[in-house]
Amino acid sequence: MIEIRSLVKTFDGFAALDGADLTVPKGAIYGLVGPNGAGKTTLLRCLTGVYRPDSGRVAVDGQSVWENPAVKARAASIPDDWYYFPQACVRDMARYYRGFYPRFDTARYEKLRSVFALSETQPIRRMSKGMQKQAAFWLAMCCLPDCLVLDEPVDGLDPVMRRQVWSLILQDVSERGTTVLVSSHNLRELEDVCDHVGILNRGRVLLERSLSELQDNTVKLQLVFDDAAPDLPPELTVLHQSAVGRVRTVILRGSRADAEARLAALRPLYMEAVPLTLEEIFIYELGGADYAVKDILL
Repeated sequence: MIEIRSLVKTFDGFAALDGADLTVPKGAIYGLVGPNGAGKTTLLRCLTGVYRPDSGRVAVDGQSVWENPAVKARAASIPDDWYYFPQACVRDMARYYRGFYPRFDTARYEKLRSVFALSETQPIRRMSKGMQKQAAFWLAMCCLPDCLVLDEPVDGLDPVMRRQVWSLILQDVSERGTTVLVSSHNLRELEDVCDHVGILNRGRVLLERSLSELQDNTVKLQLVFDDAAPDLPPELTVLHQSAVGRVRTVILRGSRADAEARLAALRPLYMEAVPLTLEEIFIYELGGADYAVKDILL
């Protein structure tokens, strides 16, 4: 559905994107994660046609996005800094969206009125940040997009509304096959909804896999040895290791079965695999202990 190849975008000599490659399958919810300044927002703006790439390819269903109204009419975007006309209310913006999106569903607009419970006539600029985000979702979901691009989508929403918004998105993915690309720092939330994940750092996608493959390819083990902990087998790819008392925690890249088989040869008194969170995978894929939180003496 979404294909980005060798994407480069520079600003005053700084490469915000430096040959990024990304593929989002049709009907997938793809979580794009990365540290601040990695290039996530720039990539999303290139995808939605806000920025013109310096080089590379940005396509939806094989068609280039840049200056292609037909492709843009099938994609809706909710950026972190959602734009609306200064004096506009929700009703005004709905009229504006209807002119750009041929599939804008007025019946759905009326149905979602009860979900978001916002005043149609109140100026959007007078709404709170959370209410403005609700208005953005109300309008975007009525466009019936084939592709939905989200940048920090639920920032500012209360827990009940966050769940409501994700429920609407998941329903569209299930019933309409909507493809969703979402960038967020809330990795715990992405873990609940995404089936594919890409890690972006310094303008390049380090890896992209289905979430199940990513979790299957990284294993966290806790071990206890009778005497001093022996050296780990050199054939294991160790991302991180730490010790608290006699309990040694090791995060490895590879299959759980292979890691357990190799570590069993060291005859630990105790060995157990512990589930890895997306946050842990993110931290250690980006640089292990060097990227983790450091203790600083003040």
